[in-house]
Parts: sequence; structure tokens; C-alpha cells
Amino acid sequence: MVAVVTGASRGLGAGLAARFAELGMRVGLCARQHPAPPPGAAQDDVVTASVDVGDAVAVERFCGEVAERLGPIGLWVNNAGVLEPVGPLRDADAAAVDAHIRVNVLGVLHGTASYARHVRSRPGGGTLVNISSGAASSPYPGWGPYCASKAAVDQLTRVVALEEADAGLRALAVAPGVVDTDMQATVRATPAERFPPVQRFRDLHQRGAFNSCAWVADHIVAFMRSASPPGDGVVVRVPDEPRDARAGG
Repeated sequence: MVAVVTGASRGLGAGLAARFAELGMRVGLCARQHPAPPPGAAQDDVVTASVDVGDAVAVERFCGEVAERLGPIGLWVNNAGVLEPVGPLRDADAAAVDAHIRVNVLGVLHGTASYARHVRSRPGGGTLVNISSGAASSPYPGWGPYCASKAAVDQLTRVVALEEADAGLRALAVAPGVVDTDMQATVRATPAERFPPVQRFRDLHQRGAFNSCAWVADHIVAFMRSASPPGDGVVVRVPDEPRDARAGG
């Protein structure tokens, strides 16, 4: 199978790419900063590119390049996302909000549209995964743009699931749970006056209560293969990883 992951230069995206490659998938990886191939992956099984997901033409070009070099894309993961600006919306810089929406909403829209066109261009269907968050349904003071963008991702995915069902495209909005990435480090470093719930995330870090990237990747594969994923069948959440599993025990 060929899998595409956006935002694959670091964090969850890089972790998903590495696990998919371990599972024998050929991978197309993009990010604003050119991503590295997963460790141990054969050169012929990987396509990497620097892509601004807010640029619809660039995303479409990348989709075509991956399909041409690796074959039909069976899984497309719109993972690219940003957190900033953090703080009360009244204090947010308008340009920073625009940049946030360009990545978190338009980036998902463009990736989704390109993949839907790709699926309709050949037989066999496919699975679209848009990375969401618990913030899509739980309001966090200080995360106005982030909560709004992830709520948009959930509803967009529900719409596309209806629009593309006849083409065999399965659309899922997947909340991965809390994964210890650079984004989480940024969250923990945010002053409480800008992000009042920050202590919750500091406590999670102290307890090591995170989902690993491999755990999330394995659940994405399981959701993709399941006849009836949990939740409403479109918006799903990765369960919390047992701590003994994280430790390898």
C-alpha cells in the first residue's frame, strides 16, 4: 500500500511515516521543511518533498508525483498542523490567525480535495485520515483558532464521507490523543495567563501519560480496516495507550 503523510518532517507526522514504513507501506511524505525518509526505508519506496499545504497547486502536484512514482495511494493522512497563536483571541495577531487557518483548515481542504480526485481517477477506493483533536469538541481558553480549526476538520470530514462514498473513499477524522511532540513541549512552556489549562498538560508529562506515534499509526490502520470504527464511524479517537505498552512490557 502507498500512504501519504503531510507534516511529516517531525512529531506525529514523522512517527506515522516511520511506523507505516515498518509495516511495509511505500510512503509519500511532505512538509514545509523537507522531511527525511524513514529509517531503513528503501529509496524506491519513498517520495519526499517540501510542500506548503496551504497552496492547492503544490498539494495537487505532490499527489500526482507520489502516484506516478509509487502507484495508487491507498491512505492519505492530512497531519500538517500548527498550534499558534495561543492566548485570548482578543489579543491574537490577525496575520497569525490567518496563517493558522491556512495550514489547519485550508491545508486539510486542499489535501482532501486532491486525494478525492485521485481516488476517482482509478478503481479501488481509499482511506482519508484527517488528524483532529479533542479540542474540536472541548473548548480550551487560549486555543480559539486551534479549537475552531479542529472542529472544522471534523465537520469537513463528515461531509466528504458522504460526498465520496460512491467512489469507495472512506473518510475519518482521527483524534490521536496526547502525543509527546514539540507541539506538546510548546504547550507546557506556555504561561498560564495565556493558556489557563496548561497544568493539565504538565501533569500528563510528569506521569508520562502519552500515546506513542506507533500506537496511533497502528490504530489508524485498524480503523481503516474496521467495518465499523468507534464513535459515529467518521470522527474517532485513539484510545489511551497502556503505560506498560509504552515501556515495551
